[in-house]
Amino acid sequence: MPENKEPEDSGLVALVEARTKNAEKRPRFVRQESWRYVRISPEWRKPKGVDSKMRRADKGWPALVKVGYRGPTKSRGLHPSGHFEALVQRPGDLDGLVPGRDVARIGRGVGARKREAILARAKELGVRIVNPTGLRTIESKK
Repeated sequence: MPENKEPEDSGLVALVEARTKNAEKRPRFVRQESWRYVRISPEWRKPKGVDSKMRRADKGWPALVKVGYRGPTKSRGLHPSGHFEALVQRPGDLDGLVPGRDVARIGRGVGARKREAILARAKELGVRIVNPTGLRTIESKK
């Protein structure tokens, strides 16, 4: 069965594009005072101080994470290619996937032997694997 590169519903691709546009407008959320102290990483933390200017959303302070910055509901969980993404742990997990609509991602804890079996089964069914490489092959272990 030939592998479909385009998703069946081209509307999904438009949703992904809308999500990307929304993400470009979204500010880079930073932790309060992370620009001031080296010991504080910029990774987001909610400001909780009573006198916090950032918590109060004073003018001139970075934006807070809020629900309004989220992307479109229908595009959440979609792969950037516009396909629905499914996590696969064993070859049997591929049976419920639709070749033109879904793509599979092999779980990070899957070993080389089972990964090889999953890749063979996916080729049989015509399902695209998003991360086909990443582990040493069984031949290199010998």
